[in-house]
Amino acid sequence: MRLTRQKAVTIKQALKEWEKDNILTSEERQRLEEHLEIIPFDWKRLARYSFWIALACIIISVASILVDEELIEWLLKIFDLSAALRALVSGAIAGFFYYKTYQRRKRFPEKTFSNEAWAFLGVLFTALSISQIGIWLDTGSGHFSLLLLLAAVTYAFLGYRLASPLIWLFALLSLGSWFGAETGYLSGWGAYYFGMNYPLRFVLFGTILTGATYLFRNTASFRPLYSTTLKTGLFYLFMALWILSIFGNYDMNSWQRVKQIELAHWGLLFGLVAAGSIWHGLKCDNNITRSFGLTFLGINLYTRFFEYFWDSVHKALFFPILGLSFWLIGKRAERIWNWMKSDLDN
Repeated sequence: MRLTRQKAVTIKQALKEWEKDNILTSEERQRLEEHLEIIPFDWKRLARYSFWIALACIIISVASILVDEELIEWLLKIFDLSAALRALVSGAIAGFFYYKTYQRRKRFPEKTFSNEAWAFLGVLFTALSISQIGIWLDTGSGHFSLLLLLAAVTYAFLGYRLASPLIWLFALLSLGSWFGAETGYLSGWGAYYFGMNYPLRFVLFGTILTGATYLFRNTASFRPLYSTTLKTGLFYLFMALWILSIFGNYDMNSWQRVKQIELAHWGLLFGLVAAGSIWHGLKCDNNITRSFGLTFLGINLYTRFFEYFWDSVHKALFFPILGLSFWLIGKRAERIWNWMKSDLDN
């Protein structure tokens, strides 16, 4: 069995525990360990990162086109079509890419990352098609959030039908964008909607999305999308809590007159939610909630450190304290790494 070093350590530890519990004999444990082959290089991870970089380059390229007015005018002259026809052509191209994704998934199910790259091209042309629909049907009302809702519904349908985590991710991102734009539109683009500023609204949104993930986690058709949905929901939740812990439920004008101590309860809430996420991860052996909890608990602590001590502590003392904390983290990480390495060698 070919495994990464980290997975081999976990399996060896399990085999040793089974030997201690007399489930396996020493000879059986050694025979099983002989079948473990450590992969010297993680090619799967390289493939994943390479496709991510390729997709990022495509996004940057498209963004560069969109901000270049002269290039857009030149392209419009070449493709001198009405907005309705441009929407139809873009939609047809997107359909072609989705069809290719479907075909490749059936023929080459092992080529996960290249299949998702084809799906991503479909996502881009879907976005282009919806933007042209917006231009075609524009009434000047400024209610552009309806286009984001259309994108969310389209991506959700395709992501669910194709069981594509990438398309599903764009559905969730579009849904979050719609939520922010729609509540902004309904509030007249004011700072508050039902007494909530944007960070507090997205705390609610992230909580609902994370809760919905657990409601549908045992549904067979939802399992390929479970991890993506949980990560996205937690990201919305924790990012909103982080911003909320800094600015509170205030607009920018009010926030500038607020004392730091008046925001302490938001920082406390942020810490409690992070601690709860860590507890859930440890109790249910959920690496996603545990990792998010640990990461954002650290972010919370360092944010509070900067807030309360940046102005009151001399920089000659501030940065040594900050550096010492990172040194202790690095020392602890080094100890864990050496422990894992020694277990593997033994």
